[in-house]
Amino acid sequence: MPSHAIRVGLVDDHDLFREGIRDILNAHADVTVVGEAGDAAAAVRLVGDKKPDVLLLDVDIPGGYVTDTVGRAKALSPDTRVVILTMLDEAKQIRELVRAGISAYLLKSASRHELVATIRTAAASPERCVLSISRDSLALLVAGDPAPDSSATPLTSRECEVLELAAQAFSNAQIATRTGMSEATVKRHLRNVFAKLEAVSRIDAVNRAVAAGLIAAPGPAGH
Repeated sequence: MPSHAIRVGLVDDHDLFREGIRDILNAHADVTVVGEAGDAAAAVRLVGDKKPDVLLLDVDIPGGYVTDTVGRAKALSPDTRVVILTMLDEAKQIRELVRAGISAYLLKSASRHELVATIRTAAASPERCVLSISRDSLALLVAGDPAPDSSATPLTSRECEVLELAAQAFSNAQIATRTGMSEATVKRHLRNVFAKLEAVSRIDAVNRAVAAGLIAAPGPAGH
């Protein structure tokens, strides 16, 4: 563990959540939050400016795909350890992030003690990767995924859900109602889909996803 307090950069797009995590971390003498960000671009700037020991990063933030954010952050500050803190528990995404060089993947259902312990481990043991995930995801990681189409950029299950509804001509507001997300979250998922598929419109994204086998072809309107 560093002889100084572990300097943490905190990235999440929910202000109230960030405030809670900041209070938890700053209550420990060996941990201090040195910067905060709410989107991918600000997260990268934070890393470039502050060079934190640990970057605590949510997967689902505006402005870019999370593996790209991790890569840009690591390029600016190779010694910064990236700890993912998220609600998402998907083996494919976890594997991508491990390959991108994260030091830990922690679910937001973790206790405050587990969070602090994970940050300490990441700072002290850069060669380790801590995975605090469900047994199902862990089993898939160990077993390996079926070989995907190497030409397809993977979408998360939520992104596929949103895109399938968009393919049925539902508006963002209607998708939000059906999925229980906020409209802003729906828009964010669509932005991520466009970026991953290099699509320029909803129709283009749907066509690319169908061609890649990521979603089923939409049926007649209203079905």
